Amino acid sequence: MSNPQHNLTSQPQVPLPSPRRMLVTSALPYANGQIHIGHLVEYVQTDIWVRFQRLRGHEVHYVCADDTHGTPIMLRAEQEGISPQALITKVWQEHKRDFDAFQISFDNYYTTDSPENKTLASAIYLQLREAGLIEKRTIEQAYDPVKEMFLPDRFIKGNCPKCNAADQYGDSCEKCGATYAPTDLLNPYSVVSGATPIRKASEHYFFKLSDPRCETFLREWTQVKTPLQVEARNKMKEWVGEAGESKLSDWDISRDAPYFGFEIPDAPGKYFYVWLDAPIGYYASFLNYCQQKGLDFEDWVRPNTTTEQYHFIGKDILYFHTLFWPATLHFSGYRTPTNIFAHGFLTVDGEKMSKSRGTLISAQSVIETGFNPEWLRYYFATKLNASMEDLDLNLQDFIARVNSDLIGKYVNIASRSAGFLIKHFAGQVNDGAMSHVLLQQIRAASEPIATLYEEREFAKALRLVMELADMVNAFVDEQKPWDLAKDPAHKAALHTVCSVTLEAFRALSLYLKPVLPHVAINVEQFLNLPPQQWHDIAVPLNSKHPVRPYQHLMSRVEASQIDALVSANQ
Repeated sequence: MSNPQHNLTSQPQVPLPSPRRMLVTSALPYANGQIHIGHLVEYVQTDIWVRFQRLRGHEVHYVCADDTHGTPIMLRAEQEGISPQALITKVWQEHKRDFDAFQISFDNYYTTDSPENKTLASAIYLQLREAGLIEKRTIEQAYDPVKEMFLPDRFIKGNCPKCNAADQYGDSCEKCGATYAPTDLLNPYSVVSGATPIRKASEHYFFKLSDPRCETFLREWTQVKTPLQVEARNKMKEWVGEAGESKLSDWDISRDAPYFGFEIPDAPGKYFYVWLDAPIGYYASFLNYCQQKGLDFEDWVRPNTTTEQYHFIGKDILYFHTLFWPATLHFSGYRTPTNIFAHGFLTVDGEKMSKSRGTLISAQSVIETGFNPEWLRYYFATKLNASMEDLDLNLQDFIARVNSDLIGKYVNIASRSAGFLIKHFAGQVNDGAMSHVLLQQIRAASEPIATLYEEREFAKALRLVMELADMVNAFVDEQKPWDLAKDPAHKAALHTVCSVTLEAFRALSLYLKPVLPHVAINVEQFLNLPPQQWHDIAVPLNSKHPVRPYQHLMSRVEASQIDALVSANQ
């Protein structure tokens, strides 16, 4: 908005909406690697939305889990000389450490290798089988004769059949972009042993996604019933086709031993493919949480529920979450998601993250090099919107944006006025100043900003908050409290200016609370306030609760810290 005053003063205060009940998830990180800042885009996005919903007074349960099954886990554990269970326990602790450091407010962070997930996955599979949607077929696959195991596509390499580029994976060429079957590779070899794969037959289990019932349901769910993002809906339409078309392929949901996962009921030596039990892990984590908290799990997950269910994911796993997952749920007697929110990828300085350039930045390195995680939370938020477009972390822009917005505009407001209020007025605000026109304008922004948070238009929300901060700083520059403090005759005016400024700072802090939760806690302590909710925008500071001496809230980003971060990841 170019002129916040004209746009905000006319906004009516909307009554607080009735409490909603929401189950929210982020995609499950794979337990075969560390968390990096590309992952964090999603968890920060989800966390901001969840924190906002909680501030609005809604009942929100945010759950996640490590995705722990599959061939890569099994092989890495073997290489490290430990059991898969020991590996996933170690990685879970690392992931939880990183998420805690970035203040990701999971209500429950669990694992897909859990008794709850085994029970749910088996029951869902049996329901699908009962519905006539499971079929056994014999297929040929690549087999490693040395390791005596079937090879997933990503564990076969060779020359691209299109451009002859060497060392390409078994499903697609990174050089020319071609996709193909692993059997099409030239000079193929096993990534596990180096042996030349052979073709071997095996009986597999398929979820019949091509069944007319599934196709009809998915067309309705993706095109009519669910308010998917425009890009997602268009992609779904391309995948599901029009009525009468048959575009969906059946889904291979089984893998052969040796495999780290859950054995399929009534099928010895056959295991659920990780993508069958991984999304069910959302429910397993929530079930585990419900058992801890005494919540009625069935009330949340059955079709007649009044609750809402949202999944935040990367656009690369849209296919699994908008086709396989809702079909799995619907045909096994569960509710389907209220919506699925996909985001784009993160680039650094306009390029794909790279270890050689030091831009494949791990979450742990951010902490170890002394970065404030809220710097990144804020910067990501200034880039995030409701679309699936990619976002870029420009390291120089990062320094300028954080220092300009958070230090120069926001934190600066408190530091410019708090000292005067403590020194001259014992920390007590002027109650009569709380209806100042500037404060009315700032409070009128509550619902416009809330709407933007709700719609995941975080960049627009923060742009509006910073425009308000500019208004406050302009007010301080105009009133010059440092000059007023020099003349006892201006004591009343000084009291008004400092009171208005700190009340404005309280309001801005509330608007930023979903993004900067740690700063918000420190602000509440400084202003002598209980934890603020969104509706507290209408409850100003008062003289009965004097503010405390101002304490430093946030430091500037230094270029040397960026250099240290890049060096730490090379």
